[in-house]
Amino acid sequence: MRNTDLSRTALAAFAPVVWGSTYVVTTELLPVGHPLFAGLLRALPAGLVALALTRTLPRGTWWAKAAALGVLNIGLFFPFLFVAAERLPGGVAATLGAAQPLVVALLAVGVLKENPSAWRLAWGVVGVLGVGLVVLGPAAGFDLVGVLAGLGGAATMALGVTLTKKWGRPAGVGPTAFAGWQLTAGGLFLVPVTFLVEGAPPAIGPTAVLGYLWLGGVGGLLAYVLWFRAITTLPVASVSMLGLLSPMVAALLGVVVLGQTLDLSQLTGFALALAAIVASQRPSPLTAATRAPAAG
Repeated sequence: MRNTDLSRTALAAFAPVVWGSTYVVTTELLPVGHPLFAGLLRALPAGLVALALTRTLPRGTWWAKAAALGVLNIGLFFPFLFVAAERLPGGVAATLGAAQPLVVALLAVGVLKENPSAWRLAWGVVGVLGVGLVVLGPAAGFDLVGVLAGLGGAATMALGVTLTKKWGRPAGVGPTAFAGWQLTAGGLFLVPVTFLVEGAPPAIGPTAVLGYLWLGGVGGLLAYVLWFRAITTLPVASVSMLGLLSPMVAALLGVVVLGQTLDLSQLTGFALALAAIVASQRPSPLTAATRAPAAG
């Protein structure tokens, strides 16, 4: 991997690492029972700030494209995510979400016309297995609506990531403006959904303000700028595998902040997931051998 790609990958990894803090921030700082409101505040203010900073709006067909990407990556993904989190144990929801790289690998064949990669599919399966070992506990249960929501979230974001790669970014439009379009579109989509489902906003205290600022500023604007920049400049299947970092970071924060512990099987899962993430950033040995110059 070239140094440029390595630095871009490291910046892209910042996003899922920050997203891994969402569970701790939500449970420890935010009002109970308003997850969609948290998603709304994570998206819409960040998007409007990005638009104000860049003063760049979509043109032509990009109005429709930006709206579609915002709904898929944020507007639909957040409700699916929170429904799964409410109806399933956290480990089950995280494991279903970890299936996203597998969906991206399949969509890359149909939408991006890439050749099927057994290498990436295999490491995608290893990644799901690793995350499952880390976050699934003996009390794991399966609620049909929750499972469908978890799979729906993985599918919608996978499609959004794939279309982001297919359409790219308009010439002359920076990553901040591009992220702002999608955050704003997803946030506007969430406004009626949030108030229909959750009703009036909750009372917001000082700790909640800090939580919302973290989710919107760092987990929203900064993280999505880096994430969408990575999708347009790096292989989409490799970027999607970085999403496995989120449940792993969430588990680590559970140990550090909430006093939880990790057993041997969870540590094994960490090793498998990390191996899958690292391996997915490199071409398959067969591809590398094919590209290598002939000896002699």
